Amino acid sequence: MSDPSSDYAKPLPELDGHTEDFYTFCGLGELRFQRCDDCGAWRHVPRELCPECGSWSWQWARSSGRGSVFTWTVVTRALHPAFAESVPYAPTVIELEEGVRLLSEVVDCTPDALEIGMPVEVVFERATPEVALPKFRRVSA
Repeated sequence: MSDPSSDYAKPLPELDGHTEDFYTFCGLGELRFQRCDDCGAWRHVPRELCPECGSWSWQWARSSGRGSVFTWTVVTRALHPAFAESVPYAPTVIELEEGVRLLSEVVDCTPDALEIGMPVEVVFERATPEVALPKFRRVSA
């Protein structure tokens, strides 16, 4: 996990409810998603009710942290001033082995080197003492 930067100026998630739970696990170096106790379906974005079977019974289950690039877009003009020095960058949808998709970033790869299906694994970027962001890096197939 990288060290916190006092200069981190990009927007951060609101830490409340299930979002706070998700980022608490990230701060511990664990990528966890909700998993239904009744049908076993994984889900993200966190919520109370299973969209597959309607169950209210679930737990936070640890993800392997491995997945692949599902899709991305290249941002060449920052729509928020905090991202101006980062362009071009590629918000990337990662499909995890568990089937959930997470919007993130591949940190060791320029946008022109991204490929659909590229295998990746989670790494955590410590943005502040309270927030670690799940990012991804390439892995050999």
